[in-house]
Amino acid sequence: MSSPFLGELFGTFILILLGDGVVAGVLLEKSKAKDSGWIVITSAWAFAVILGVFVSKAFGSADAHLNPAVTLAFAVQSGDYSKIPIYLPAQFLGAFLGAIAVYLHYLPHWKETKDQGKILAVFSTDPAISHPPSNFISELLGTFVLIVGIHSIFSTQIPDVTTPIGVFFVGILVWVIGLSMGGTTGYAINPARDLGPRLAHYLLPIPNKGSSGWKYSWLPILAPFVGGSAAGLFLKLIL
Repeated sequence: MSSPFLGELFGTFILILLGDGVVAGVLLEKSKAKDSGWIVITSAWAFAVILGVFVSKAFGSADAHLNPAVTLAFAVQSGDYSKIPIYLPAQFLGAFLGAIAVYLHYLPHWKETKDQGKILAVFSTDPAISHPPSNFISELLGTFVLIVGIHSIFSTQIPDVTTPIGVFFVGILVWVIGLSMGGTTGYAINPARDLGPRLAHYLLPIPNKGSSGWKYSWLPILAPFVGGSAAGLFLKLIL
């Protein structure tokens, strides 16, 4: 019963389960991975992308975007917007369900964690320094690099790159974006990655949680969409 919708849903579910899961492991009290740091977080997110893509393809999505900004970018580049109504709902739903799974997995750790900011950080991003114009630029640039990088990895001008090898290179791409550009905003670079889990944080009965940070929430949604659209237009005009 595989389908593009299920592929995007399950792939994004795995992405968030493993991605938000590592953040929970690093930040929550009584976790054996506590305080293991940024390298661990960025590495696990990269591996989460790799596995998420493979799962997405196995369940029926040939594209395995896992990211509304990626879907929009390649729609702008190709002029074909027909996948947006299928992919985007699946991606947002998969991210929401993945965050619920993280909540259940770390169930006894929430009440042990008193820091509301750390609890929110498991589910969503926030800026290291709150400065909306520069925060917006950070998310826009990160997404732009992601799209151009994905296109370049799978470019027909590099014929020796098979799909499995390309997927591993995409993981490396996400890894280096996190290491090099993620320190400013936490590199959402994916509207579903931020909004779905943030909504889960808002709805779930998490002990010690505070605000879900809705004042900032528009930025990691809009900026990746703008960055993705800009990258798609850039590729369409330049190539």
